[in-house]
Amino acid sequence: MPPAIIENVIVVGAGGNLGPYIVAALHSAKSFNISVLSRPSSTSSFPSYVNVFRSDYTESSLLQAFEGQDAVVSVVGGPAIADQRKLIDAAEKAGVKRFLPSEYGCNTNNEGTLRVVPLLRGKANTTAYLKEKARANPQFTWTSLITGPFFDRGLQTGFLGFNIADSTATIYDSGEQAGSVTNMSTIGMAIARILSKPEETANQYLYIASHTTSQNAILAAFEKVTGKKWTVHESTTGAAMQEGAEKISRGDLSGFGKLILAATYGKGCGNKFDTDQTLANGLLGLPEESLEGDIRDVVEGKKPKLP
Repeated sequence: MPPAIIENVIVVGAGGNLGPYIVAALHSAKSFNISVLSRPSSTSSFPSYVNVFRSDYTESSLLQAFEGQDAVVSVVGGPAIADQRKLIDAAEKAGVKRFLPSEYGCNTNNEGTLRVVPLLRGKANTTAYLKEKARANPQFTWTSLITGPFFDRGLQTGFLGFNIADSTATIYDSGEQAGSVTNMSTIGMAIARILSKPEETANQYLYIASHTTSQNAILAAFEKVTGKKWTVHESTTGAAMQEGAEKISRGDLSGFGKLILAATYGKGCGNKFDTDQTLANGLLGLPEESLEGDIRDVVEGKKPKLP
């Protein structure tokens, strides 16, 4: 049975890129008591309104942190993805009602995505484990939030193939394939709204997007905002997959980014959430966002920025 109300929320991995946006959105909702779980060695700082628990991921330290919590929001990355089973087991044992695993990216509920980016299978396995737990214990529920890549940060850093500093773009394939992307503040808002609607959001994948758009549309918006013609380098998602796989085979994890681009801009990965899936933007009351407006804000340094 989905929980009737969620008040006490603990965020695990809140010191990363996305975590501060989630904490800020939970605070803005004015409905939650917010805690964060951080490793003893972490140097991250948190707002004064947050209760900080230190944990070395032993069961006893996790149970202490999760006692009395209604929801756990996991934002862990890298090798810590595999540690989520420890988090899940401790959360259920402590009586937590809702667990959000660390997703917030490509569609891991799609076999095409997992073939392109095998490293994401750990995320899919985590949700499979949550499904087992929820079936065995109806008081324990989950929500996996799929967002596509972080749009504002991906533009700011050049990850999505657009280099603002020198007005160049790498366009994969024809540039016309649409993919879904989401701003970090929108992801934070969505998580707060999910926890505010526990019955409507229990035990399912939810898909959100700030934009479902093509590389060519993004390029056109950049050229309009900057008032100049950009230099375009052409590539293919096949070449990105090959380069990414080769790097990873040599132990170079920078290849992971190339695989993410191939899953975002390529076909067969369920990456157009407005047509391949059912968007939860309406359910969660997320605002309409302007592609040109977001790109202008990134160019002017107004995004990404905490609210």
